[in-house]
Amino acid sequence: MQSAVSVKDLKIAYGDHTVIEKMSIDIAPREFLVLLGPSGCGKSTLLNAIAGLQDITSGEVWISGKNVSWEEPKDRGIGMVFQSYALYPRMSVRKNLSFGLRVAGLPKDEIEARVARTAALLHLDKLLDRRPAELSGGQRQRVAIGRALVREVDVFLFDEPLSNLDAKLRNELRVEIKKLHQRLGNTMIYVTHDQVEALTLADRIAIMRDGVIQQLSSPAEIYRRPANLFVAGFIGAPAMNFVEGRIERGDGPLVFRSKGLTIDLSDYSFRAAVAEGPATLGFRPEHLVLDGAESGLPTILGRVSVVEPMGSDAVVWFDWADQSLSLRLMGDVTLEPGDAVAPGLDIAKASLFGADGSRL
Repeated sequence: MQSAVSVKDLKIAYGDHTVIEKMSIDIAPREFLVLLGPSGCGKSTLLNAIAGLQDITSGEVWISGKNVSWEEPKDRGIGMVFQSYALYPRMSVRKNLSFGLRVAGLPKDEIEARVARTAALLHLDKLLDRRPAELSGGQRQRVAIGRALVREVDVFLFDEPLSNLDAKLRNELRVEIKKLHQRLGNTMIYVTHDQVEALTLADRIAIMRDGVIQQLSSPAEIYRRPANLFVAGFIGAPAMNFVEGRIERGDGPLVFRSKGLTIDLSDYSFRAAVAEGPATLGFRPEHLVLDGAESGLPTILGRVSVVEPMGSDAVVWFDWADQSLSLRLMGDVTLEPGDAVAPGLDIAKASLFGADGSRL
């Protein structure tokens, strides 16, 4: 199947500083791909290169089977939504939506039909005669999205479109964007540093660091089986717990040992044959079970330091050895600071990382 967007051996550099080095990625038709990573990782640079807003040093960008590496943005068959609304303040919503179509010289009837369809899709029907100053932040961002949709192209690019909105509006518009993709079926590439947006919107997530894709997979795979320590620590709130130790083989099966803790690794699914040596054990707060001994799981003895109620659940921080670990429980938890706890760990759900940081 032909990719909707294909980036081949892309390099972007400013003098001696390389932002992206030899990156290749294929995005399938109808796919919702999220580019996720910390500030400065190159995700917006990559998106701008696909859009034609960023010059490339070498490599190619293909959209809908056509090499567009040196095409102008208007000739690439894309619609783009920016972080800022970038609306014309003196134009009505109707004129903001239709401006690009009028410049392109489309017939008046066609313009009106497209604006009507887009306004209905984004619930802007009753706002068409208002100016941006008369709209809420969420309504303005809908108009910005609508301005891209009226182009009726196959590929849409979003550059952190919700980052300027408050938490409630972000949640509402995130759901609307998800519904929009399900309804339209266009290819969408979405840049964000918000992992909640990434996990809830994406078919696949590309996690980037220093211009390199660290892992490209489904949200579930990235959350459950992070490819390396960076991905494991970047995804999840609270972050994954990490314990330094060693993998050893005594007279029996492989075990992980750390500061008096010994965990049988018989139920852990290694990627390949593993030798003894330094390793990091990673496990998410929800992978700990409070009644570890009763569950027959290896226990981590500690003492509660902080309890964070979060409504439906609670995060309990407890001290073990010389570090703080987190445990996620139901919201009706009755633990208090100072209480002793002995949560158990299901090793089948945990992750082990070698000395180089990659998953074992």
